[in-house]
This record gives sequence, structure tokens and C-alpha cells, in this order.
Amino acid sequence: MNSTAIIFEKPGSLAVRSLELVDPDEGDIVVESLWSGISTGTEKMLYQGSMPAFPGMGYPLVPGYETVGRVVDTGSLPSLGKLAPGTLVFVPGARCYKDAAGLFGASASRLIVSGERVVAVDETLGRNATLLSIAATAFHAVSLAANPPELIIGHGLVGRLAARICVALGFAAPTVWETNPDRRAGTFSYEVTDPSDSGKSTYSSVLDASGSPEILDTIIPRLAPGGEVVLAGFYGERLSFPFVPAFMREARIRIAAEFKPGDTLAVLDLVSGGNLSLDGLISHSVGHGDAHNAYNTAFNDPKCVKMLIDWRRMQ
Repeated sequence: MNSTAIIFEKPGSLAVRSLELVDPDEGDIVVESLWSGISTGTEKMLYQGSMPAFPGMGYPLVPGYETVGRVVDTGSLPSLGKLAPGTLVFVPGARCYKDAAGLFGASASRLIVSGERVVAVDETLGRNATLLSIAATAFHAVSLAANPPELIIGHGLVGRLAARICVALGFAAPTVWETNPDRRAGTFSYEVTDPSDSGKSTYSSVLDASGSPEILDTIIPRLAPGGEVVLAGFYGERLSFPFVPAFMREARIRIAAEFKPGDTLAVLDLVSGGNLSLDGLISHSVGHGDAHNAYNTAFNDPKCVKMLIDWRRMQ
């Protein structure tokens, strides 16, 4: 089998071309992709060549961990009713290419992936199911915090989902700091403000979704005594912080790692229960034939909250 894939040939070089797939192994299924999301964090670093050393690194590579598609072949798993042919599934990554690395491997028209790795999703979610990786990332970070976040830094996709999740879990609505006016525009169930306009002087629980390597310099002086910062971004540069302010506050710094399957299921429970909406977050969508422009927009246009590649159409 072959698959049309997004390929980073080397840093700064993107192509869309056919790749030969490995033969399905026992327990694998075949998925035809419908949509896949572009990550402006890890995927941008992979494209730029600034990604720190990571297991599976190497070029050429197929990126992507936010794909939704339909099962077309269950291979040796005909008894799994939840994964019957035609089932809509979320695929958080794949490693199925003979001549390219899969990091994270899901931005392609056809995928071979372990049946244990995919998640069946309700048809009503549609393309919104591509947001499950980022929603699970946000949920993982929020649930990791010792106390519900009072402040979220950054109103990109992770920040928006983290704020929505706080409200969905019944916590007090957090304040969100965002320096870009384009990302402050709109009506939300929480306050979005420029940091310079923030009236509150200190915060006991802060979640950073900005990915800025300078963020600790900014927020530690604003922590309450015993306050905590949860780092929910992926940071390509070395982080440092001012020791004396951190010492005086007995500051705690916690790092949110990769989301777990339980985080994805928790998000689906919030959505199915009507507590969390994934609507209104996908701002752009193009066919895979326009992938170059899609990546440029996703990486460089602050008005783009989420860009999807639509595998059903070329333009």
C-alpha cells in the first residue's frame, strides 16, 4: 500500500508525495484519513529544525498526531466491534512508512496503526475530533496542577482549551493573559486580557500555554507565596528563572509531560456530558494540495487558531 503524506524532507523543506507503507502487523488496522491538524508547537520545531533530540528523530519525516479518519480494514481484529470498518476514529500518531520516520506520523491520507492506539469517536464530533490531542494535553496540565489555575498564559489553542476545561470541571473561570490583540478578540466564558492591564498582583496557580522560554522570568515575580507554575508548552530553548524571587516565594515549578490515554477519555466524557465544547476552535481548513500555504499560515498568522488539512479534497 501507498499513502500520500506531508513530509519534512529536511529542516525548512516540505513536500507532499507518495510513500510506501509497511505491511500491517498483527493487531494493526488501516485508516483512511479525513482531516489532520497542524501543531504550531512541536511540528513547527520539526519544520524549523529546532526540535531538541527526541526518540524517533530523523529526516525525512512525517509529522502529525491529530488525525481523524475511518477504519477501512481491521486485519486480524474482526471481533472488535468498536473498530468495525466505517468507524470514525481519532489517530494520535503512526509509524508506518518504509522510507520516512514517523514523528509523529499521522499527517497522511492512509495510515496503518495499532488498533489499541486509536480511539473511536462519535460521528457528531466530526472534524472537531482532531482537537482531542490538544484537549487531552490541556486536560493533563490542568489536572496536574495542585490547585485549579487562576491564570493561564497564552490564548492559542492550548490556552483556550485549558480555560474551557477549567470551567467544564466546575473551577472558577481563570484569567488568560494574551499580548496579541488578534487573540484577545471575541466573547469567552473567562477574561482574556493584556498582561499590562491585569489588575491582580499575585497568583497562586499559573498554567503556561505560551511556550515562551522567558516565561519564568515573567511569572515568578507575580507568584503568591508557595505558588506553582505548570509548564504546559513544549520549550525548544533552555529555561531559566530568577532565583531570589523564587526563593522568597518558595515557588514550585511543575512540567506537564505528554498526555495519557486516560486524559483523552476524560475529555470525551466532558464533551459527551455537555460540559465541554470543542466548537469554534478550528479557524482554517485547506486541501492537502495546498499544504505549503497551510503550514505557512498555521505557523505565522496569529489569527489562525487551528489549521486542518482536509484529505478529502486537493484545494
